[in-house]
Amino acid sequence: MCGIAGILLASDAADIKPLGAIGRMTASLRHRGPDGEGLWIDRETGIALGHRRLAIVDLSAAGHQPMHSASGRYVITFNGEIYNFRDLRCELESAGQTFQGASDTEVMLCAIEHWGLEAALNRFAGMFVFALWDLKTRTLHLARDRMGKKPLYVASIRDALVFASELKAINCFPGFSPDLDLDAAAAMLSTGWVPDHRCIWRSVFKLPPGSVLSVTAANFAEDRSADRLSRCVH
Repeated sequence: MCGIAGILLASDAADIKPLGAIGRMTASLRHRGPDGEGLWIDRETGIALGHRRLAIVDLSAAGHQPMHSASGRYVITFNGEIYNFRDLRCELESAGQTFQGASDTEVMLCAIEHWGLEAALNRFAGMFVFALWDLKTRTLHLARDRMGKKPLYVASIRDALVFASELKAINCFPGFSPDLDLDAAAAMLSTGWVPDHRCIWRSVFKLPPGSVLSVTAANFAEDRSADRLSRCVH
């Protein structure tokens, strides 16, 4: 398994220093990816992505993440496995696309560029979560596969939308104050689990299986609440 983390600042955030927390957040996920760490930060637009790598498909540097698409429009940090990536690669090559490495991550990016995000998601067979930053529209897309095998936690902390594979990474973000969700805690005590979209902390929610959260810094600035973010999921 790998680990991902990220930060998106609201468009009216007064300070970009919180982006610096991406290093601590990503480092906290080292146990999920002992083969390497990658960070990508764009201070001008207020976005930071992190990745801890467990190299399985492509062991070379060509599989390093966060990874840029061939055109440079997209940046992705991805955790999981696309089982049919070789078939997708052959289909894309038949359409004239070329590849630099052998990773399923590169195939995902190429598929998104070629078919668009929604159509590409419908073609992916696997277990995954990913964060995709669109430099053209300045939109962050968080996506989770239909079965929900891989987790992704999303939080609203002051001027920042923060996400990660594990809660411990979100806990590394400055200013995060865990506030117990009593309903979620009651569910845990009575049934042994928390409903999939809920989290034990009130300001955090889990991205539901088979869903996408798309948000811009301007959208987030309008309403920073976790409840509002969860309603943007489709």
